[in-house]
Amino acid sequence: MKKTGNLILAVVVAGALTFAGFAIWNAEPTAPEVTFVSIEGEKITTESLRGKVVLVNFWATDCISCIREMPYITATYMKYRAQGFETIAVAMRHDPPNYVLNYVEKNKLPFKVALDPMGELAKAFGEVKLTPTTFVIDRRGKLVTRILGEPNFAKLHLLLEEKLKET
Repeated sequence: MKKTGNLILAVVVAGALTFAGFAIWNAEPTAPEVTFVSIEGEKITTESLRGKVVLVNFWATDCISCIREMPYITATYMKYRAQGFETIAVAMRHDPPNYVLNYVEKNKLPFKVALDPMGELAKAFGEVKLTPTTFVIDRRGKLVTRILGEPNFAKLHLLLEEKLKET
């Protein structure tokens, strides 16, 4: 009976921790303090992005969903960039830099593209392993949402419009 009681207690504690993690996520934690290095060599810190609404998209050239969503991410960037919106596409660690460069040049991506050769950015954003994974950061540097898989772009646009109105 004692083993059963301990097992039930462990399940309850694990459930409470899971719930606590969910509550913390919804409390809009601050985006991790990282430095993105663009494929042009530009260093962009999350601190330097304060005052903008930022979409950070973890992607890979071998990810079919990522490639399918990229024109929508481009259109989203073009639609909102004049309103204080920035996009950073982070190529995953396993993605060969020459593949990323070729894709960016061929598709004329208009936003910042960063490499993550050591996986440090993916780790800082909560151990990102699946692509695409997209984050929205508000003007105050708070993480607003994390989207696994392709976003519903209509819903994403509504969220961006709401966050862009905030000061």
